[in-house]
Amino acid sequence: MKTKGAEFIWLDGKFVKWEDAKVPIFTHALHYGTTIFEGIRAYSSMDNKLHVFRLAEHMERLHRSAQVYRINVNYSAKELCDATVELLRKNDIKESCYIRPLNFVGLHGIDLNVTLDSPTYCAIIVFPFARYFSEQGIRVGVSSWRRINDTSIPPMAKAAGNYLNSVLATQESKRHGFEESIMLDQEGNISEAPGENVFLVRDHSIYTPYIGNSALEGITRNTTFEIAANLGYTIVERPISRTELYMGDELFLTGTAAEIVGILSVDGHPVGDGREGQITRRIRQAYSRIVTAEEPRFSSWLTSVW
Repeated sequence: MKTKGAEFIWLDGKFVKWEDAKVPIFTHALHYGTTIFEGIRAYSSMDNKLHVFRLAEHMERLHRSAQVYRINVNYSAKELCDATVELLRKNDIKESCYIRPLNFVGLHGIDLNVTLDSPTYCAIIVFPFARYFSEQGIRVGVSSWRRINDTSIPPMAKAAGNYLNSVLATQESKRHGFEESIMLDQEGNISEAPGENVFLVRDHSIYTPYIGNSALEGITRNTTFEIAANLGYTIVERPISRTELYMGDELFLTGTAAEIVGILSVDGHPVGDGREGQITRRIRQAYSRIVTAEEPRFSSWLTSVW
């Protein structure tokens, strides 16, 4: 985003004007990527209300990621949830938007021994946000860059430094004319996309890589499991080979920004008939109804702002 998205940012317990939210140039996270973050969406509903989707789960995952790297978070998950709602109200945001909590190491020095005693900042940023990908679907390519592996960098922790791996894969996909890439794990099996989880449909069954394939334990991924079960489908977690992508009846990605989006082709190979598949469509439409407060049975996933 090249311009400010809202008038105020929440920074360490205070509402700060966008242009005044500053940190020292010597901030450790700027030098070494020692930032834990989340991506959260809020959606406007048909009755002009705004609901944050799975807010608590995201803030709880922020804390879990921080535990992996031993980075201190000075605010509880509940305090961060309350601050998010306050920030949205302070900015008078009533349209669908994106929420970015950040917790990062501050003036620690240049050494790498980050501990729970290292000073940290905590910020929440909000800005209007609509679609990330086309609803009709996207074309992807398998990246030559392998997904980070748990033996070197923990892929289950949502840390800023991890995403340099995703930057390389995204740059490659754009150079080759694709909207997104799919990354393989160190064994050559499907892991995930740079910012999304991958799902494969074959013979009316749904499969997704298990977490051991270096995949992020995505909250939209978990949501998809719940939606699929409600629609009468079972999702199986198992290794998926690259070749299976070319044989799939349907493929789709899930993620906070991407939501549910169908894959139309992989490396130029059409998926199915080259259009969004029926199962993908059913899951996508159900997801859309849930986040816009049209499915009462899933209302516990929504935090009301207005």
